[in-house]
Amino acid sequence: MLLFSEEVARARADHKPLVALESTIISHGMPWPKNLETALMLEEEVRKGGAVPATIAILDGRICIGLSRSQLEMLAEANDVVKVSRRDLPVILAQKRKGAATVAATMICAEKAGIRVFATGGIGGVHRGGEMSMDISADLLELARTEVAVVCAGAKAILDLGRTLEFLETHGVPVVGYQTDAFPAFYTRDSGFPVHARIDSPQQAAAVLNAKWSLGLGGGVVVANPVPQESAMEEDDVNRAIDRALQEADDQGVTGKDITPFLLSRMEALTGGRSLETNMALVKHNTRVATAIAVALHQLGRVP
Repeated sequence: MLLFSEEVARARADHKPLVALESTIISHGMPWPKNLETALMLEEEVRKGGAVPATIAILDGRICIGLSRSQLEMLAEANDVVKVSRRDLPVILAQKRKGAATVAATMICAEKAGIRVFATGGIGGVHRGGEMSMDISADLLELARTEVAVVCAGAKAILDLGRTLEFLETHGVPVVGYQTDAFPAFYTRDSGFPVHARIDSPQQAAAVLNAKWSLGLGGGVVVANPVPQESAMEEDDVNRAIDRALQEADDQGVTGKDITPFLLSRMEALTGGRSLETNMALVKHNTRVATAIAVALHQLGRVP
């Protein structure tokens, strides 16, 4: 059921480090043509760092580990691509529909392909009001059971970050800050909540991952990597835009897996495009760090 691109297949044969990249950011996270531009930029960032990119999507009844330029373009332009999480995988595969992998689905597919490090923008989490709605991203449970490290700029700022961290703690998921003691809030560097532990180098991150999985503890690790200072937004500006976007979502009855793409789109409009620029900068930074960690983990003998 796994279909490896030529580049990824060669990397596996040559025992080179691989970095997983998601496709939801292409189909649902950014507008055309910024989505394609970002996808190509991230793949090149991995190559420059000494690893091989494996962007993951579901196409024609197969889990594609690594995509061609034409496949990336299709995902960026098509309007019939399904946002795929754990529950959606069997249906989309059986129906041979086009699917963009979320954080949860990318983790599942990466683990099956033997890829241990994954770069994304921000993880999902407990939505605001989640104590009543029970709207909790499948990303969190995936982190509790799937052996993939996720390098991200924290959880998306539109979420309840305190409850998100509590959920991860309850399920035994380490949340380590990369060169920070604070859990980042996607568009900003500090959510006001501390991380579980701090690491300051790719080698330290690789040592944590190797220790966790060597112990047979299972599950993933959140490597929280703050947005670069020069690209971070002002907290007050972010909060005003989030409050308005959340009210609009409520007024329009937007719920479930549609709410995050809706809120990200509204954030872009409400911030005059600044949030999109920040999103692109942080995911590039995450990819650079993830690549360095993948190379360091590879040097410890974990392949790919």
